[in-house]
Amino acid sequence: MSSSPESPESDLTDGSLLRPMFKLAWPLVVIQLLQVTYNVGDTFWLGALSPDAVGAVSLAFPLLFLVIAVGAGFTTAGSILLAQHTGAESGEGGLIAGQTITFVSLVAVALGIVGYVATVPMLEVLPADSATEEAILPLAADYLQLFFLGTPFVFGFFVFAALMRGYGNTRAPMRVMVVSVVVNLAIDPLLIFGVGPLPRLEVAGAAVATVISRGLATVIGFYLLYYTDVGPEIEFGHLRPRLEFVSEITRLGVPTAIEQSMTALALVAMTAIVVTFPPAVVAAYGLGNRLISLAFLPALGMGQAMDSIVGQNLGAGRADRAATATWVGSGVIGAIMAVAGSLAFLFPEPFVAVFLTAEEAGRAETLEYGVTYLQFAAFAFVFMGVMQVVLGAFRGAGNTKTALAFSVLGLWIVRVPVTYYLIFVAGWGTTGIWTGVVVGDVVGALAAVAWFTRGTWTESVVDSEETDSDSRDEPTESSETDSVAEQ
Repeated sequence: MSSSPESPESDLTDGSLLRPMFKLAWPLVVIQLLQVTYNVGDTFWLGALSPDAVGAVSLAFPLLFLVIAVGAGFTTAGSILLAQHTGAESGEGGLIAGQTITFVSLVAVALGIVGYVATVPMLEVLPADSATEEAILPLAADYLQLFFLGTPFVFGFFVFAALMRGYGNTRAPMRVMVVSVVVNLAIDPLLIFGVGPLPRLEVAGAAVATVISRGLATVIGFYLLYYTDVGPEIEFGHLRPRLEFVSEITRLGVPTAIEQSMTALALVAMTAIVVTFPPAVVAAYGLGNRLISLAFLPALGMGQAMDSIVGQNLGAGRADRAATATWVGSGVIGAIMAVAGSLAFLFPEPFVAVFLTAEEAGRAETLEYGVTYLQFAAFAFVFMGVMQVVLGAFRGAGNTKTALAFSVLGLWIVRVPVTYYLIFVAGWGTTGIWTGVVVGDVVGALAAVAWFTRGTWTESVVDSEETDSDSRDEPTESSETDSVAEQ
């Protein structure tokens, strides 16, 4: 079991904000970069195997993302609850952590079984020509089925990282992630190509490498949770499911899972619109999104950190400090993204060119479209960054429905319809793509910030009276928040 930790939460609820904010956020940015390394490593070795291998994993990714989104929603719920209980010093942080581990583990097993059985039917409903169906779908099925068998190991690390984030310790999951990435990069080629006594598993080898490396991360993470003082104090009795906590995790987790799923589906819808253009435009759109996602990492890290900062301060009854932290975080990320946006607008060509090979057909045309897309997107960088911080604050307060509402607003109510209108009705051509992306980000961010300034989100605080009476705190959402989320 854990020994009593040195209350790292005091750094988040008292004293200076900037130092603990950066201390919490930068490892989260590193974790995201390591995830990119993970994906690049898989793509590199599969690319050396065959184009069909890369195509199989690319085809499988949207289905994997939807499954992972479900797990991520519930782990985020655990992070939110743990942050608020930690800030309130309710003494139930270990119980919250244990309940999250048990519940997400059961969800992972269920998703693994369903995913394994439904792999082939899911792939068969995807639009594919006869060549793709014959060459790529069987490979994608092999990859997905092995991944689904290892879902509990994959989700285990997500649980560990989320709980540590809620507790206020992000360095431990960062170090575990480093180990996982190194192991994955080392065994990927061994299992894909078959080295020595190891069999040649090809695409399936990439899935096995992922499960092994994530499984190792899960084992290390759970060891740290149970037998060291880096996180909440968990006892084995905390793992027995309790309906009141499971229902709370579900209440907070379902909107977050839906939010991430809706994000994935919106990107699929945008891709469906973009593929009506020539290949050079499609390639430029993909390259631009890759660059934007890299520039987006600091904002993503700060948004995740805000879950914990706001959650702990509201749990401690420091709504004013939670609001201040959100504005400070927004200002810092806004400044960083402004610099990134300026560089992207003034010097877009080198950034786009780095993802293009000299032999690529239509390189010049793709480069031209990619440069234009990046310059358009640069105007929205600040808005994208600030929105992530504000959405993180909503989640930290327990208002996951509000975060869902504004994500849907920016993507489904603005970006997708505006892009469709500008292209197919107004006849703007490729300019309609770039403009639709920017308008969606700007409108979503302005709406989220405007709602944040109303201050009603601060009502989702752990009930201090309930803490005193029965040592159990639950965040509640205001009726106004519920009404907005339901719109």
